[in-house]
Amino acid sequence: MRSRRSQVSGRTGFTLIEVMIVLAILAALIGIVAVNVIGSKKDAKIGEAKIALGTIQRAMDMFYADFDRYPSEEEGVKVLWDKEALVTEDDADQEKWRKRLQKPAPKDPWGSEWGYRAESEHDAEYDLWSNGPDKEEGTDDDIVSWVEDEEGGSSSSGSSSSGE
Repeated sequence: MRSRRSQVSGRTGFTLIEVMIVLAILAALIGIVAVNVIGSKKDAKIGEAKIALGTIQRAMDMFYADFDRYPSEEEGVKVLWDKEALVTEDDADQEKWRKRLQKPAPKDPWGSEWGYRAESEHDAEYDLWSNGPDKEEGTDDDIVSWVEDEEGGSSSSGSSSSGE
């Protein structure tokens, strides 16, 4: 009968170099996956902001159809779901009011309030925007309702993001 020691082929484990190579490969793979997941999450939030902005714009257009005006600065986007935000002395306007959004417009995907300016600074009917991932107004990552031309100026209303 052969002894147990002679049955073992001589190798009993991995060398330090082999373990280090495997760990380096795993670290590289984890890094690649992390970069792709983070990039996808950012893109998803930008897409979510554009969809929400479009929904608010459609609600604004329905408001315009009933009142022949967009909400005032004082009313803001809140008037789209809250009758108490409607600023008018006219009883007929009070009766025309309908809820445009079933629930309050949520904050943007980064937790900030939507920006609204009744008097557009961009040759549009109004300005509506999200401050984007950096949460600062007027930066390249803002999601905006106006279209910016290639020279940084703006033209007509429409959903756009200069931060993609």
